[in-house]
Amino acid sequence: MKNKYTRVMLGIVAVLGIILLASCGKATDSSSNSKKSGIKVMTTFYPMYDFAKNVVGDEGTVEMLIPAGSEPHDYEPSAKDLAKLTDADVFVYNSKAMETWVPNALENLDKKKVSVVEASQSIQLVDRADEEQGHEDTDAHDGHNHDHELDPHVWLDPVLAQKEVEAIRDALVKKYPDKKATFQTNADKYITKLKELDEAYKTAFANAKNRAFVTQHAAFGYLAKQYHLIQEPIAGISPDQEPSPSRLAELKKYITANGVSVIYFESTASSKVAKTLASETNVELAVLNPLESLTKKEQSAGKDYLSVMKDNLAALKKSIH
Repeated sequence: MKNKYTRVMLGIVAVLGIILLASCGKATDSSSNSKKSGIKVMTTFYPMYDFAKNVVGDEGTVEMLIPAGSEPHDYEPSAKDLAKLTDADVFVYNSKAMETWVPNALENLDKKKVSVVEASQSIQLVDRADEEQGHEDTDAHDGHNHDHELDPHVWLDPVLAQKEVEAIRDALVKKYPDKKATFQTNADKYITKLKELDEAYKTAFANAKNRAFVTQHAAFGYLAKQYHLIQEPIAGISPDQEPSPSRLAELKKYITANGVSVIYFESTASSKVAKTLASETNVELAVLNPLESLTKKEQSAGKDYLSVMKDNLAALKKSIH
């Protein structure tokens, strides 16, 4: 009788154990699903990542498709990268002029599942040929070949950066209207910081007499236009473009004629030409970061869009005053 009672009790305990384990399993699944239920935002390169992260806040995760420290001009997505896009809820990129691979990638993307945001959609991109025509009377442009190529570097203008943040905010609100207040609040806070950055640039260059600066590649055209400066690039839209010997000769004349005291190079691209030019003209070298990429080390050290743009401002003050 005792043995029978014992067997019954063990059976009850076993059943209760199974129920308990099943319950725990559901709780674990629920917790896991909860973590996975946040919005998944995939961005292309660093500025898009930082802008989106500031708008999304705690409502989801934001990732970067192009590896930290990589050159986005030359990037081509792998099959694995394209798979990451299909797994996202929102995909943010700058423009077709920068991420030239995007139109092909979008052909096979389910637009009903993944909302696509071209952050520069409300901005009229400038043709580099028109940009150069604006100051082609300088010696540096005599005989220079004006190639038609849209300039994608709008994020380097703090005013246009605000428009990109607004585009990201609006797309997120459209897809997740119940989170409108959060996205609006997050975007407003970040845009306030961008406005403060704009004011800092305005104040710094308001009374500048020497407004010309020489940089490694033509990334700062929008910033130059916003603050009435003159960008004189060594290379074109891509930092890897090699200037011709005649172009280098023109630049040497330009540097001497305009009293240029600093040549700016980029830490994430080859700076050989900039360093050679600085040596031959006996001028200082300084870093001007186009924010096309930040290394993991820089991000771990707390660097972000705002801090790097402040570093750029301090660097530009060396030659523009």
